Amino acid sequence: MLDIPLQIGGGGFLYWAIVFFVLAIIAAAVGARGVAGISMEIARIFVLIFIILAVVALLL
Repeated sequence: MLDIPLQIGGGGFLYWAIVFFVLAIIAAAVGARGVAGISMEIARIFVLIFIILAVVALLL
């Protein structure tokens, strides 16, 4: 059996999604709605990429 770790390529995506989510919360609290919106979109994209890579890793 192959000894392949679960985080083949998607390990960093979840970390960066959390970072951008926290940045969006801080920006929204300060009042920078544009930065908050962009940060939430980036976080959403990273979460979707993480989910896709996790499903592919589980199927392989």
